[in-house]
Amino acid sequence: MPGSAGELTSLRRRVAAVLIASQILGGLGIATGIALAAVLAKEVGGSDSLSGLALTATVAGTAVLSMPLASLMNARGRRAGLVLAYAIGAFGAALVVVGASVDSFPLLLAGMAGFGAASAANLQARFAAADLAEPRYRGRAISNVVWATTVGAVLGPNIAAPAGASVAGLGIPEAAGPFLWAAGVFVLSAVLVAVLLRPDPLLVARALEPVEERAPGGGSMRAGFTAVAASPRARLALVTVALAHTAMVAVMAMTPVHLGHHGADIDLIGLVISGHIAGMYAFSPVMGWLSDRLGRDFVIALSVLLLAGAALFAGTAGGAHGRTATGLFLLGLGWSAALVAGSALLTESVPAPARAAAQGLSDLVMNTAAGVGGALAGVVVATAGYGWLNLLAALLLLPLGALALWTRPGARGEAVGPAAKAVGDSG
Repeated sequence: MPGSAGELTSLRRRVAAVLIASQILGGLGIATGIALAAVLAKEVGGSDSLSGLALTATVAGTAVLSMPLASLMNARGRRAGLVLAYAIGAFGAALVVVGASVDSFPLLLAGMAGFGAASAANLQARFAAADLAEPRYRGRAISNVVWATTVGAVLGPNIAAPAGASVAGLGIPEAAGPFLWAAGVFVLSAVLVAVLLRPDPLLVARALEPVEERAPGGGSMRAGFTAVAASPRARLALVTVALAHTAMVAVMAMTPVHLGHHGADIDLIGLVISGHIAGMYAFSPVMGWLSDRLGRDFVIALSVLLLAGAALFAGTAGGAHGRTATGLFLLGLGWSAALVAGSALLTESVPAPARAAAQGLSDLVMNTAAGVGGALAGVVVATAGYGWLNLLAALLLLPLGALALWTRPGARGEAVGPAAKAVGDSG
């Protein structure tokens, strides 16, 4: 337990370094596997129509595991939850390899669901970064961990081919090779967190809270629901992240199809998606700085504008690939703004004992909504077109804008709380 301000500062730096390292490894494993997931599903399932189920199973696994992992973190700290999540991810990746090797599509989908636990770990890592952060630097602490995903997201697809070639002669399909590598990377992530994330940031943060704020039972899942329901600002944070993630996943999932219909080749599609990923992660430190400097509400409003602009550019692009690429880049930026500001706002808008539970609830809602949105996106494009999909994504933002106006500090004569003051003081 840190006994001085200097020790606490040193602990913050060490926790941040461990989380960033694990985020890089986790992102690398996820991106390496996902790069050929649809191809592998098509090979095993024998149909184009089944290829999309691989990603659906991963998103479902991420959503379903969010709450149990948050419950474990409430009881035993971040380290236990992150280690278990990466271990499940490694087991899931190995199960994908087995399913592919024995040509079992159900086994492959079960493995993909377990693989989603690694995504749950990477999402929860951003909250672990906020546990010990000073309120005025909380946005930046979250954004630095989100930024670290850029490294894995960029490197992962590029090592998928060597990973596939490495299993030649082992009786393992080439497209399953990346999952074998991913399993090893997730094990390494689990070991890194287990050994170096000490003392646990969540447990330290709780110990530093005033005694009167340590409410009994605050770590239960019910407390998480109650805390979010009782706080308009927490509800705004949850809705911000969920709607932005849903809009992003729905549009991103169907953009390669749209580009293909307008004559784009695989290289061009990859370039557009790379620009989108850069928007998602590479500029997150900017969003964190803006969130701390100008306030969560400003960045949430910025996310609405960016996402609306993305829908306008992409939805009206037609065969103009440059406009589509611009739209996808803005889509990534808008998602980044919403994730960073929403995560910081949620953390500071609920009582400390209920934070991990509320954060797990946020990830559950976020991934469930995105899973539904992604599934419906294909139906919308097939029946109405890509332009209508973008219009519907933009319409999703209307309730977010209204909620942001309604719940901003002082909007209804409410006093500005300590967390909001801390953010304002940082400017």
